Amino acid sequence: MNCLKLGIPKGSLQEATLELFSRAGWKITISSRSYVPTVDDPEIECLLVRAQEMSRYVETGALDAGITGHDWVVETGSDVEELAELVYAKQRLSRVRWVLAVQEDSAIRQPRDLQGKVIATEIVRITEDYLRRYAVTARVDFSWGATEVKVPQLADAIVEVTETGSSLRANRLRIVDTVLESATVFIMNRAAAADAWKKEKAESVILMLQGAIAAASKVGLILNVRKEDLDHVLAILPALKKPTISMLSDPEWVAVNTIVEESVVRQILPKLKAANAQGIVEYPLNKIVL
Repeated sequence: MNCLKLGIPKGSLQEATLELFSRAGWKITISSRSYVPTVDDPEIECLLVRAQEMSRYVETGALDAGITGHDWVVETGSDVEELAELVYAKQRLSRVRWVLAVQEDSAIRQPRDLQGKVIATEIVRITEDYLRRYAVTARVDFSWGATEVKVPQLADAIVEVTETGSSLRANRLRIVDTVLESATVFIMNRAAAADAWKKEKAESVILMLQGAIAAASKVGLILNVRKEDLDHVLAILPALKKPTISMLSDPEWVAVNTIVEESVVRQILPKLKAANAQGIVEYPLNKIVL
Protein backbone atom coordinates (compact mmCIF):
# COMPACT_ATOMS: atom_id res chain seq x y z
CA MET A 1 0.00 0.00 0.00
CA ASN A 2 1.21 3.54 -0.75
CA CYS A 3 2.08 5.53 2.36
CA LEU A 4 3.10 9.12 3.08
CA LYS A 5 5.68 9.41 5.87
CA LEU A 6 4.70 12.63 7.62
CA GLY A 7 6.58 14.47 10.36
CA ILE A 8 4.48 16.06 13.13
CA PRO A 9 6.28 18.84 15.07
CA LYS A 10 7.08 17.96 18.67
CA GLY A 11 7.19 20.77 21.20
CA SER A 12 5.47 24.15 21.14
CA LEU A 13 3.53 23.47 17.91
CA GLN A 14 2.47 19.94 18.86
CA GLU A 15 -0.89 20.56 20.50
CA ALA A 16 -1.95 23.18 17.95
CA THR A 17 -1.01 20.79 15.13
CA LEU A 18 -2.95 17.86 16.59
CA GLU A 19 -6.00 20.07 17.09
CA LEU A 20 -5.73 21.32 13.52
CA PHE A 21 -5.55 17.77 12.14
CA SER A 22 -8.57 16.84 14.25
CA ARG A 23 -10.62 19.68 12.76
CA ALA A 24 -9.36 18.70 9.31
CA GLY A 25 -10.66 15.14 9.77
CA TRP A 26 -7.70 13.09 11.07
CA LYS A 27 -7.45 11.68 14.56
CA ILE A 28 -3.79 11.49 15.63
CA THR A 29 -3.10 9.80 18.96
CA ILE A 30 0.22 10.12 20.77
CA SER A 31 1.34 7.88 23.61
CA SER A 32 3.31 9.61 26.35
CA ARG A 33 6.21 7.19 25.79
CA SER A 34 6.22 7.00 22.01
CA TYR A 35 7.46 9.18 19.16
CA VAL A 36 5.33 7.23 16.67
CA PRO A 37 1.74 8.54 16.75
CA THR A 38 -1.15 6.52 15.41
CA VAL A 39 -3.43 8.07 12.81
CA ASP A 40 -6.79 6.87 11.51
CA ASP A 41 -5.58 6.89 7.91
CA PRO A 42 -3.73 3.81 6.58
CA GLU A 43 -2.14 6.00 3.88
CA ILE A 44 -0.27 8.16 6.42
CA GLU A 45 2.54 7.16 8.76
CA CYS A 46 3.42 9.78 11.38
CA LEU A 47 6.58 10.48 13.35
CA LEU A 48 7.12 13.10 16.05
CA VAL A 49 10.16 15.27 15.27
CA ARG A 50 11.33 18.59 16.72
CA ALA A 51 10.44 21.46 14.39
CA GLN A 52 14.09 22.58 14.44
CA GLU A 53 15.17 19.25 12.91
CA MET A 54 12.20 18.52 10.65
CA SER A 55 13.53 19.95 7.39
CA ARG A 56 16.80 17.97 7.62
CA TYR A 57 14.93 14.66 7.88
CA VAL A 58 12.64 15.66 5.01
CA GLU A 59 15.63 16.68 2.89
CA THR A 60 17.36 13.31 3.38
CA GLY A 61 14.18 11.35 2.64
CA ALA A 62 13.79 9.87 6.12
CA LEU A 63 10.41 11.62 5.93
CA ASP A 64 8.39 12.32 2.79
CA ALA A 65 6.89 15.47 4.23
CA GLY A 66 6.62 17.43 7.45
CA ILE A 67 5.24 20.48 9.19
CA THR A 68 7.70 23.00 10.55
CA GLY A 69 8.47 26.70 10.54
CA HIS A 70 9.81 28.49 7.49
CA ASP A 71 12.42 29.91 9.89
CA TRP A 72 13.89 26.44 10.54
CA VAL A 73 14.06 25.67 6.83
CA VAL A 74 16.09 28.85 6.39
CA GLU A 75 18.22 28.26 9.49
CA THR A 76 19.22 24.73 8.48
CA GLY A 77 19.61 25.60 4.79
CA SER A 78 17.57 22.52 3.88
CA ASP A 79 16.81 21.79 0.23
CA VAL A 80 13.11 20.95 0.43
CA GLU A 81 9.91 22.01 -1.31
CA GLU A 82 7.66 24.35 0.67
CA LEU A 83 4.27 23.29 -0.67
CA ALA A 84 2.11 25.63 1.38
CA GLU A 85 1.90 28.04 4.29
CA LEU A 86 -0.27 26.94 7.19
CA VAL A 87 -0.75 30.15 9.12
CA TYR A 88 -1.07 28.98 12.71
CA ALA A 89 1.20 29.12 15.73
CA LYS A 90 1.27 27.99 19.36
CA GLN A 91 -1.18 30.61 20.66
CA ARG A 92 -3.18 31.84 17.69
CA LEU A 93 -3.70 31.74 13.93
CA SER A 94 -0.91 34.06 12.90
CA ARG A 95 2.62 34.38 11.68
CA VAL A 96 5.46 34.80 14.14
CA ARG A 97 8.39 37.22 14.15
CA TRP A 98 12.00 36.75 15.13
CA VAL A 99 12.91 40.10 16.62
CA LEU A 100 16.07 41.82 17.79
CA ALA A 101 15.43 42.88 21.38
CA VAL A 102 17.41 44.67 24.07
CA GLN A 103 16.89 45.85 27.63
CA GLU A 104 14.46 48.76 27.85
CA ASP A 105 17.16 51.26 28.83
CA SER A 106 19.81 49.94 26.41
CA ALA A 107 21.73 52.41 24.24
CA ILE A 108 21.20 50.07 21.26
CA ARG A 109 18.64 51.75 19.00
CA GLN A 110 19.41 50.30 15.57
CA PRO A 111 21.17 47.25 14.08
CA ARG A 112 24.45 49.14 13.51
CA ASP A 113 24.71 49.75 17.27
CA LEU A 114 25.43 46.01 17.64
CA GLN A 115 29.02 46.40 16.45
CA GLY A 116 31.26 44.39 18.80
CA LYS A 117 28.33 43.26 20.95
CA VAL A 118 27.14 39.80 22.03
CA ILE A 119 23.81 38.42 20.77
CA ALA A 120 22.09 35.30 22.11
CA THR A 121 19.68 33.36 19.90
CA GLU A 122 18.53 29.97 18.65
CA ILE A 123 18.82 31.07 15.01
CA VAL A 124 22.56 31.70 14.68
CA ARG A 125 22.73 31.42 10.89
CA ILE A 126 19.81 33.77 10.25
CA THR A 127 21.17 36.28 12.75
CA GLU A 128 24.63 36.25 11.18
CA ASP A 129 23.07 36.82 7.74
CA TYR A 130 21.07 39.71 9.20
CA LEU A 131 24.20 41.33 10.65
CA ARG A 132 26.01 41.01 7.33
CA ARG A 133 23.29 43.07 5.66
CA TYR A 134 24.28 45.95 7.95
CA ALA A 135 28.03 45.26 7.76
CA VAL A 136 28.06 44.66 11.51
CA THR A 137 30.52 42.37 13.27
CA ALA A 138 29.20 40.89 16.50
CA ARG A 139 29.44 37.63 18.42
CA VAL A 140 26.38 35.44 18.00
CA ASP A 141 26.00 32.80 20.73
CA PHE A 142 23.63 29.86 20.44
CA SER A 143 21.00 29.91 23.18
CA TRP A 144 19.48 26.67 24.45
CA GLY A 145 16.42 28.43 25.83
CA ALA A 146 15.26 31.07 28.33
CA THR A 147 16.85 33.57 25.96
CA GLU A 148 14.87 36.53 27.36
CA VAL A 149 16.67 36.39 30.72
CA LYS A 150 20.18 36.58 29.22
CA VAL A 151 20.07 40.35 28.74
CA PRO A 152 22.08 42.20 30.00
CA GLN A 153 24.26 39.88 32.13
CA LEU A 154 25.06 37.29 29.44
CA ALA A 155 24.33 39.16 26.21
CA ASP A 156 23.82 42.70 24.98
CA ALA A 157 20.88 41.71 22.79
CA ILE A 158 18.81 38.72 21.78
CA VAL A 159 17.04 37.53 18.66
CA GLU A 160 13.91 35.75 19.85
CA VAL A 161 10.64 34.53 18.38
CA THR A 162 7.40 36.20 19.42
CA GLU A 163 3.72 36.01 18.58
CA THR A 164 2.37 38.83 20.72
CA GLY A 165 5.44 40.39 22.35
CA SER A 166 4.00 39.79 25.83
CA SER A 167 6.94 37.67 27.05
CA LEU A 168 9.42 40.30 25.92
CA ARG A 169 7.50 43.06 27.68
CA ALA A 170 7.26 40.96 30.82
CA ASN A 171 11.06 40.71 30.83
CA ARG A 172 11.43 44.49 30.29
CA LEU A 173 12.80 44.09 26.77
CA ARG A 174 12.39 46.49 23.86
CA ILE A 175 12.10 45.40 20.21
CA VAL A 176 14.66 47.11 17.96
CA ASP A 177 13.90 45.42 14.63
CA THR A 178 12.29 42.41 12.97
CA VAL A 179 14.92 39.95 11.75
CA LEU A 180 12.56 37.47 10.06
CA GLU A 181 8.84 36.91 9.72
CA SER A 182 7.89 33.23 9.63
CA ALA A 183 4.91 30.95 9.31
CA THR A 184 4.29 27.26 9.70
CA VAL A 185 4.87 25.50 6.38
CA PHE A 186 4.14 22.09 4.87
CA ILE A 187 7.40 20.87 3.36
CA MET A 188 8.17 17.89 1.15
CA ASN A 189 11.20 15.92 0.06
CA ARG A 190 11.98 16.71 -3.59
CA ALA A 191 12.03 13.06 -4.68
CA ALA A 192 8.78 12.36 -2.82
CA ALA A 193 7.21 15.42 -4.47
CA ALA A 194 8.06 13.88 -7.86
CA ASP A 195 6.02 10.80 -6.91
CA ALA A 196 2.53 11.43 -8.29
CA TRP A 197 0.69 9.53 -5.54
CA LYS A 198 2.62 11.11 -2.67
CA LYS A 199 2.26 14.59 -4.12
CA GLU A 200 -1.49 14.15 -4.55
CA LYS A 201 -1.85 12.80 -1.00
CA ALA A 202 0.17 15.69 0.43
CA GLU A 203 -1.92 18.23 -1.49
CA SER A 204 -5.12 16.62 -0.21
CA VAL A 205 -3.86 16.91 3.37
CA ILE A 206 -2.89 20.55 2.78
CA LEU A 207 -6.32 21.34 1.34
CA MET A 208 -8.07 19.98 4.42
CA LEU A 209 -5.67 21.69 6.84
CA GLN A 210 -6.06 25.04 5.10
CA GLY A 211 -9.83 24.56 5.14
CA ALA A 212 -9.71 24.00 8.90
CA ILE A 213 -7.55 27.09 9.39
CA ALA A 214 -9.91 29.20 7.27
CA ALA A 215 -12.89 28.07 9.37
CA ALA A 216 -11.26 28.43 12.78
CA SER A 217 -12.31 32.03 13.43
CA LYS A 218 -15.62 31.93 11.57
CA VAL A 219 -19.16 30.72 12.16
CA GLY A 220 -22.23 30.23 10.02
CA LEU A 221 -25.40 32.25 10.45
CA ILE A 222 -28.80 31.27 9.10
CA LEU A 223 -31.93 33.33 9.55
CA ASN A 224 -35.38 33.96 8.11
CA VAL A 225 -36.62 37.37 7.00
CA ARG A 226 -39.51 38.87 5.07
CA LYS A 227 -38.61 39.92 1.53
CA GLU A 228 -39.54 43.51 2.34
CA ASP A 229 -36.84 43.54 5.09
CA LEU A 230 -34.17 41.65 3.15
CA ASP A 231 -32.18 44.70 2.03
CA HIS A 232 -31.88 45.93 5.63
CA VAL A 233 -30.59 42.52 6.74
CA LEU A 234 -28.10 42.24 3.87
CA ALA A 235 -26.71 45.66 4.71
CA ILE A 236 -25.79 44.39 8.17
CA LEU A 237 -24.14 41.13 7.12
CA PRO A 238 -20.39 41.11 6.35
CA ALA A 239 -20.43 38.11 4.02
CA LEU A 240 -17.51 35.93 2.91
CA LYS A 241 -18.77 36.58 -0.61
CA LYS A 242 -22.52 37.00 -0.95
CA PRO A 243 -25.06 35.34 1.34
CA THR A 244 -27.05 32.41 0.04
CA ILE A 245 -30.73 33.34 -0.21
CA SER A 246 -33.30 30.56 -0.43
CA MET A 247 -37.04 30.66 -0.93
CA LEU A 248 -39.26 29.33 1.85
CA SER A 249 -42.66 27.70 1.62
CA ASP A 250 -44.18 31.08 2.43
CA PRO A 251 -43.47 33.21 -0.67
CA GLU A 252 -43.20 36.34 1.47
CA TRP A 253 -40.19 34.96 3.37
CA VAL A 254 -36.63 33.92 2.49
CA ALA A 255 -33.82 32.15 4.35
CA VAL A 256 -30.40 33.79 4.45
CA ASN A 257 -27.27 31.69 5.05
CA THR A 258 -23.83 33.28 5.40
CA ILE A 259 -20.40 33.01 7.03
CA VAL A 260 -19.01 35.69 9.34
CA GLU A 261 -16.14 36.20 11.76
CA GLU A 262 -17.18 34.83 15.15
CA SER A 263 -15.96 38.02 16.83
CA VAL A 264 -18.60 40.16 15.05
CA VAL A 265 -21.63 38.01 15.90
CA ARG A 266 -22.23 39.74 19.24
CA GLN A 267 -22.32 43.07 17.40
CA ILE A 268 -24.51 42.18 14.45
CA LEU A 269 -27.00 39.73 15.98
CA PRO A 270 -28.94 42.42 17.90
CA LYS A 271 -28.96 44.54 14.72
CA LEU A 272 -30.32 41.61 12.72
CA LYS A 273 -33.06 41.13 15.27
CA ALA A 274 -33.87 44.84 15.08
CA ALA A 275 -34.06 44.52 11.27
CA ASN A 276 -36.86 41.94 11.76
CA ALA A 277 -34.78 38.81 11.15
CA GLN A 278 -36.22 35.73 12.87
CA GLY A 279 -35.09 32.21 13.70
CA ILE A 280 -31.45 33.28 13.82
CA VAL A 281 -29.12 30.29 14.28
CA GLU A 282 -25.35 30.43 14.77
CA TYR A 283 -23.48 27.21 13.98
CA PRO A 284 -19.80 26.16 14.10
CA LEU A 285 -17.69 25.39 11.03
CA ASN A 286 -15.03 22.72 10.63
CA LYS A 287 -13.65 23.64 7.23
CA ILE A 288 -13.99 26.30 4.55
CA VAL A 289 -12.52 25.35 1.18
CA LEU A 290 -12.32 28.35 -1.11
